[in-house]
Amino acid sequence: MSQRPNLVEISDGAAVRLVAGREISTRFRSKAFIWTTIALVAAVVLGGVILDFTQSRSDPTQHVGVLPAASSAAEQLVATAAVIGVTVETQEVSSADDGEALLTDGTLVALVTSTDPLEVTVQTSMPEQLIGVFATLAQQEALSSAITGLGGDAGEVGRAIAQAAPDVTALEPEPERDAGQIVAGFLSGILLFISLMTAGQLVAQGVVEEKSSRVVELLLATVRPWQLMAGKVLGIGVIGLTQVVLVVGAGAGTALALGLLDASSINLGVTALWVVIWFVVGFTMYALALGALAALVSRQEDVGSVTAPVLTLMMIPYLVGVTIGPWDPTNPLFVGLSYVPFCSPMLMPMRIALGEVAAWEVALSLALSLALVPVLVWLAGRVYSNAVLRSGGRVKLKDALTAR
Repeated sequence: MSQRPNLVEISDGAAVRLVAGREISTRFRSKAFIWTTIALVAAVVLGGVILDFTQSRSDPTQHVGVLPAASSAAEQLVATAAVIGVTVETQEVSSADDGEALLTDGTLVALVTSTDPLEVTVQTSMPEQLIGVFATLAQQEALSSAITGLGGDAGEVGRAIAQAAPDVTALEPEPERDAGQIVAGFLSGILLFISLMTAGQLVAQGVVEEKSSRVVELLLATVRPWQLMAGKVLGIGVIGLTQVVLVVGAGAGTALALGLLDASSINLGVTALWVVIWFVVGFTMYALALGALAALVSRQEDVGSVTAPVLTLMMIPYLVGVTIGPWDPTNPLFVGLSYVPFCSPMLMPMRIALGEVAAWEVALSLALSLALVPVLVWLAGRVYSNAVLRSGGRVKLKDALTAR
């Protein structure tokens, strides 16, 4: 009579590492992972290059020519435009013919030909930014003529008028946000949504794949159910984290190399680090929930029906984040949801990028999410253990939770 061979006992940690290593080696060689990562990295780098090209080609400066007869208005024109918020650069032009040629080829947008009265030549129409500038300048020139007639220094009075501005005090000043913060916040939300959605669904699909092929029965002859699930979550988490680090690194490297954030006050290193941290937290929560729910079914076509509630929940912070966050970072809905577990992994990194969050707020949000993880581990482990070996029809969640 043959005896059953003794199975080699392995520690919990070794079992989890074994399963995780299997997932990592399988997923890293997957063409889907490779091409998705390449596409995301390429999109980030290409987006940075296009943004740099656009910024380098867009010149907000208004180039205005000034004939010798109107050269006295050049300084006053620049000062007046600065007060209005328009950048004007003047260029002395020797003749009207030369000025018209520069207007035709687009070098100049306007040509001042006379100051008394103020006369300006344009190619087709006056740029909107300069309408108010020249209107103010015409009034100043008229005032200067009157002052000159009375024997005063028209130039000094003109400079004083151009530089005069009201001293405005805001009772509730709106915090300043630059374009770099807005773009970083926007991209952080999109990247985390895509990464969490992709990695979470990999966990769900992997669970059902093993269950439908009965591979799980062979695996559970060696390892415990919770070890199998923990290893799967850990392995796919490493894959997702690698992808996020590569994309964030590519984006940060591109921004630094091209100087896209030279004028921004954003702390790129801190923002990138928090994106990675919140991915780990968010993936842990979503992967546990999706993996447990996927164990309730035995066919890939049924995965969508059981994971739909979690995926719908994932859409809420994403939509709030990209539609409200960058444009209204103090919105109560945006701020409130950033403390809610399952929502905070996408919203809190956006608030950090936008510079609209205090350290204690980040700590509180992180603590609330981490406090939920042990609960999810217990629930997911119980559902997975009670449902993963039950084939056939869909297992009810209530039965998976109450089964002994």
